[in-house]
Amino acid sequence: MKDFGCEIRATMDIDHLLNKSILLMDLPETNLEEIFSKIIHEMDIQEPEFTAEQVRNVLFTADSNNQFHILSRTVQSICTTGTIGGSFDYDQTWICALCMLSTVQHRHVAIARLSHPTNLGRTMQDLRFIVIVIAPSRAKGTKTALETTRTFATLFADTDIRQKLVMANSIDSFRQTLLNAAKELAVDQENWRGRKASIHLSQAKEQVFGQGRWYPFRGLIQDFQRRRAHYYSDFVDGITGERTISKLFSSVIFLYFACLLPAIAFGVLNDDNTEGGINVKKVIFGQAVGGIFFALVGGQPIIVLLTTVPLAIYIKVIFKIAEELGYDFFAMYACVGIFCQMFLIIYAILELCNLMKLATRSAEEMFSLFIAIAFIVESFRAVHDSFVNNYYDCDEKYEEKLQAAVATNTTATFTGVPCQRATSILYMLLMSGTLWLAFSLYNFRKTPYLTRSRREWLADYALPASVLIMSFLGAHVFSEIEKDMFKVREKIPLMALPDLFSLPWQAYPVCLLLGFFLSFLFYMDQNITSAIVNNSQNKLKKGTAQHWDLFVVAILNIFLSVMGLPWMHGALPHSPLHLRALADVEERVAQGHVHEVIMNVRETRLATLIAHILILISTFTLLPFPLRWIPTSVLHGLFLYMALTSLTGNEMFERLLLLITEQQAYPPTHYIRRVPQRKVHLFTACQFIQLLILCMVGFSPYPFVEMVFPIVCFFFLPIRHILIPRLIDYKYLDALDGKH
Repeated sequence: MKDFGCEIRATMDIDHLLNKSILLMDLPETNLEEIFSKIIHEMDIQEPEFTAEQVRNVLFTADSNNQFHILSRTVQSICTTGTIGGSFDYDQTWICALCMLSTVQHRHVAIARLSHPTNLGRTMQDLRFIVIVIAPSRAKGTKTALETTRTFATLFADTDIRQKLVMANSIDSFRQTLLNAAKELAVDQENWRGRKASIHLSQAKEQVFGQGRWYPFRGLIQDFQRRRAHYYSDFVDGITGERTISKLFSSVIFLYFACLLPAIAFGVLNDDNTEGGINVKKVIFGQAVGGIFFALVGGQPIIVLLTTVPLAIYIKVIFKIAEELGYDFFAMYACVGIFCQMFLIIYAILELCNLMKLATRSAEEMFSLFIAIAFIVESFRAVHDSFVNNYYDCDEKYEEKLQAAVATNTTATFTGVPCQRATSILYMLLMSGTLWLAFSLYNFRKTPYLTRSRREWLADYALPASVLIMSFLGAHVFSEIEKDMFKVREKIPLMALPDLFSLPWQAYPVCLLLGFFLSFLFYMDQNITSAIVNNSQNKLKKGTAQHWDLFVVAILNIFLSVMGLPWMHGALPHSPLHLRALADVEERVAQGHVHEVIMNVRETRLATLIAHILILISTFTLLPFPLRWIPTSVLHGLFLYMALTSLTGNEMFERLLLLITEQQAYPPTHYIRRVPQRKVHLFTACQFIQLLILCMVGFSPYPFVEMVFPIVCFFFLPIRHILIPRLIDYKYLDALDGKH
């Protein structure tokens, strides 16, 4: 049955098609073929390649004597009899017949009322109404022959509506009865949905402000008590159950590479931004310490902590400000971090994480896309720099000029740069090769090759396998070509306490302001990551712990701040990917479109704990030599892989693709059925404009503009709740931006 109050196409089809449909009243014919021949003749379809014989061939199935008397595709309503065996009865007073033709460009509808109930065969023994729908064979998913037939069938399935149609004494009255019935049905269903929505809105206040008497620390205490009850099972669930050990092992390997390699890449980025102040070794060590600490005391063990691109941007802002004002960077860094974490502790104590329950799906989608764009920007910026340094801004005759400088003893003033074009080409090949290989292995589960368990095994190890293979190719197959490798600055101490009181008094208000802005970034990142992980579609069973997680992150980052280690918080897309690594996923087909459904998730701390213990060991064993064989191009290929895999399931990205998608290939998603197409594109445009603003601020060349990036993220919430509803009705926003 069509939902006229929800599926927008239902009412639109009635308004559009009924006004130009053919209505035939009180036909006297009693033979099925004669009735349909007359209806088709009266339709008088004026399309160049159309013939009535085509409709006849599609509508009817011939018997052994080549007689056309059986309808091929019909829609009727049935009702169960309630008897043992699940038998049912047909509603034999009406029938809808449908056919799809490649020779028509538009939909055509005809409705006939017989002069009296007529027996036209099995399931049509008391037939009074006949509906014929003819539609193009290639049509938009919501405008196919079946969808159009469902619209009219929903009306004829109502006994009261059919009785009114029997009593109609003219074609205009017949048509008006159907139009009124469709409107009344839409209003009734909308009123029912409104009552449901009012209940939902009344519960929203309770979700944000909670039930019962409020007092400070209430959210922290409740989160701690909720998660403490599952603390033992958080470890046991990682080793019990079917396929759990293999899933745990593959998740550990995935997390090891998914955290270690970005840590190296962010270490290179921070090393460049801070002139070695925060280097690769510090980032890896901080990642290991933070990951172990959160795995042991964090509330939601699925969340992965990581230093991120926005944090790297903010660290660069602090370094530039400290450099311009002449302050000690590490002292200012520690002060900003301490002030920021103090604000986070206050947010956790006052239960301000509940405000993020007002954040809709669009906020999560925009932030996820921004992170993906940041990964892509950093990767292509690295390729650009490699080509500038080694391909364009170089000296073709470097060797000749160097020899001449040696001969004339003028090497001290010689500043030429040799051309190493092969380095740039190899950089691009290794980066794109890592992306291609990782994607190929990740999607191997969709191929028919090998067995299902081996396909799953290859998909689980897509990330580490691609990194190791491409690193081997770069280090040995192309060993004669010079490559960009990351550098480890051994002389810089791993941890050092800064002199917090070396700053002048004017620096502390600046640090307080920077810390306040930074707290918004932590607050948004941590809570959005938590909301995505705890989404009901993921079927997690142990409950959330947003306040406790924010408190634990604040305590951890106070330590990282005073030790000069990089900050970290819940990261995208690592946390959702970690969840999928621990999940059993099934592929299901809905109307020709494949989508994945999570069936079960192993909620365990073991994967995160073991992976970060291995990272800690790697800091002192692998970093001095083996990890140096990984080219930075492979690391940026990893960035691209993480960015593109995070787009799966992002509805904003899917709606952006609709702008360049043929309409008949639109997926049968809930919002396609329930929202007019122009409203879908309008909402996508609003999101896209906000994303552009976010990117313009986040990637600004001016540090004081980048500084307000977290505030911009936060103010998207009131824009969504105040401005967007003025452009798009709430009933459409519920479909486009609700929690599904």
